[in-house]
Amino acid sequence: MEPSEETLPELGIPTPTYSRDDVTVGIVHFGVGGFHRAHQAMYVDRLLEQGLAKDWGICGVGVMPGDRRMQEALAAQDNLYTLVLTHPDGTWEPRVIGSIVDYRYAPDEPEAVIELLAAPTTKIVSFTVTEGGYNIRHDTGEFDIDNPAIKQDLTSEGPPATVFGLAVEALARRRARGIPSPTLMSCDNIEGNGVVARRVFTSYARMVDPELADWITQNTRFPNSMVDRITPVTTQSVIDELSLRFDVQDRWPVVAEPFTTWVLEDDFTDGRPPFEKAGVHLVGDVAPYELMKLRLLNASHQGLCYFGYLMGYRYVHDAAQDPLIAQFLLNYMADDAIPTLKPVPGIDLDEYTRTLIERFANPEIRDTIARLCAESSDRIPKWLLPVIRENLESGGHIVRSAAIVASWARYAEGVDEHGTPIEVVDRLAEELVPLARKQYTHPAVFIENTSVFGDLARSTRFVDAYTWALNSLHNEGAKRTLEALPVEPE
Repeated sequence: MEPSEETLPELGIPTPTYSRDDVTVGIVHFGVGGFHRAHQAMYVDRLLEQGLAKDWGICGVGVMPGDRRMQEALAAQDNLYTLVLTHPDGTWEPRVIGSIVDYRYAPDEPEAVIELLAAPTTKIVSFTVTEGGYNIRHDTGEFDIDNPAIKQDLTSEGPPATVFGLAVEALARRRARGIPSPTLMSCDNIEGNGVVARRVFTSYARMVDPELADWITQNTRFPNSMVDRITPVTTQSVIDELSLRFDVQDRWPVVAEPFTTWVLEDDFTDGRPPFEKAGVHLVGDVAPYELMKLRLLNASHQGLCYFGYLMGYRYVHDAAQDPLIAQFLLNYMADDAIPTLKPVPGIDLDEYTRTLIERFANPEIRDTIARLCAESSDRIPKWLLPVIRENLESGGHIVRSAAIVASWARYAEGVDEHGTPIEVVDRLAEELVPLARKQYTHPAVFIENTSVFGDLARSTRFVDAYTWALNSLHNEGAKRTLEALPVEPE
């Protein structure tokens, strides 16, 4: 049975007990994918179940071509969907989530989306547009004004098409109409995601109207946040298993691990839902928590995925259950990453790292290694390279971090250790794959790409560690490289 308002009473799984007719839109969210539906939308659903936040329903907005499929799937189900928490013992815990009450596909109705964003009832505009969605140049850290989509938005007489153009046009209308600015809330895995969001949206606005940019600077809040829940891509097998176990035919369910965390800076322009009553940690400074998550969980995912793929694994849990990979990750976290972190109030970092390995090894998540390997050029510079740079400056450990970079470079050659082609999914694939294939004769060519690595190739210590790992990957393979990693002096 397909989830819908009509079928809710007949579904044999937990469903919203609140009337969705009473819920109005207060949050407009760009990027309704698996993570948003397993995380932010779930937290709002928790509040609605408590009889709270009826003015804080979510309207999703899609801007990318692939978002049309989400629009169609949600429209067919009255914007309802099934969230399944998959426990390590094989238990599936499903629930229908009702907090998304509307969805707009911006290419079809840009004017309606802008007016929705400009409406005084919209108090929060939030984002999960991926690490690469903020249009940041890795070499300068600034907004990329040469992006063709940005140039098109700025020069076209028609309505804007990017998230920046849509949001900034709405902010301009609010300013002209005397309506307070909404809070712009990033929920992406970027260090200082609120700071980054402020930079990119004000940069875009400054190209449109400097006075508007000044108004945004003075009136708009961009809270930082740390979000954490492993959420794999929904596969057909998940859809089939949900149907088999519970007789629920959901067009696009989402699966996630039971663990979830959201640490959010309590800095909002025009009110917020009582997030703390749904389990969100409202704090004054998110930085220690986000550094912990990005440099331990996210960077460890990168440490697992390339070595794991080259060793023949295709699922994260299989790689994480390999003692060699698990110990490599624990050593990376203890020696390389943790020394770069600030104190994290209320967190035992040693326990956190052990818990991460347990989460990665959950066989019911069935997260694919290919998902973790995708878009590496957006992830490695944000999650791992800062660890390397800080340790180079302090004299800390870099051997394992450099080995992770080398494993990416080896993976980016587009062929595994058995000669089987690898599909390298990356927005810079056309640039990076040819570079990677030159590194048999020029080992440092990959890291000499300054648009990704900045000046790291000028560090003799890093180049030596990286080159050792890359040569070992070429000559000995991934498994023997992990076994033979040199020990750094204390």
